[in-house]
Amino acid sequence: MSPVVARTAAELRSLSGTVALVPTMGALHDGHVQLMKHARPLADTLVASIFVNPTQFAPGEDYTEYPRTWESDLERCAEAGVDVLFAPEVATMYPGGLDAQITVDPGPLGTVLEGAARPTHFRGVLTVVAKLFGLVRPDVAVFGEKDYQQLALIRSMAQTLCLGVEVVGCPTVREADGLAMSSRNRYLTPDERDRAVALSQALAAGVAAAADGPEAVRAAALARLADFGVVADYVAVTSADLGDPDPSGSGEEGRLLIAARVGKPRLLDNCAVTLCGAPSEGN
Repeated sequence: MSPVVARTAAELRSLSGTVALVPTMGALHDGHVQLMKHARPLADTLVASIFVNPTQFAPGEDYTEYPRTWESDLERCAEAGVDVLFAPEVATMYPGGLDAQITVDPGPLGTVLEGAARPTHFRGVLTVVAKLFGLVRPDVAVFGEKDYQQLALIRSMAQTLCLGVEVVGCPTVREADGLAMSSRNRYLTPDERDRAVALSQALAAGVAAAADGPEAVRAAALARLADFGVVADYVAVTSADLGDPDPSGSGEEGRLLIAARVGKPRLLDNCAVTLCGAPSEGN
């Protein structure tokens, strides 16, 4: 059964019971479907949103080229049991226009890793997610762990601003060869697609080196990327909350995060890693 399509805030007011929200920018793939299926039992009503948010794209990025696949997206939402598909226009999300808006400052965590590479990105992400929370008024919202820094920032925003939304992370969904599913994977040429598995293989190499400490984790990941001729924007080893690892080497769970451009697409991936030894400097 196809979901009800809502375009305006007024059309969302009929939502009943508890509400789960899965925000997306469309171009839905199996990873999105898994997020929706994860969210389905968490509330009475499941809402997915599709909105390509202009404020999280910097000048020269792929806002106008970002894939829009409405008919197949509807089918994906129906497959996952979505009740309501919220697909607002820009004017609904930004009633005062894109300029002179009140925005959400991501704070210090928004200035590192992806925030250093894309300085305006997380302000746009947090602002639009806060707007979606205000419009949909969900009890729970589900996001993928592939964009781990984004997940951490949204969770922190919900807690800090007392938004009353439980933010749930869902494990990264991967292709059979390990490549993390992403809407931008469709930009890869066949040769680039073969090389893109470097990211997941680099994660595996880093995890395998964890007993020798964070710097060994990072070195092993960089070496595996080099095997594929892939140059990273960053390879970082952090604590689970994206801070510095514990210098005591106490076996804490940390995070290994990679960003790299393979051809035109800029790809992200990350995984948990059990850390030992002294912390590394990051990039």
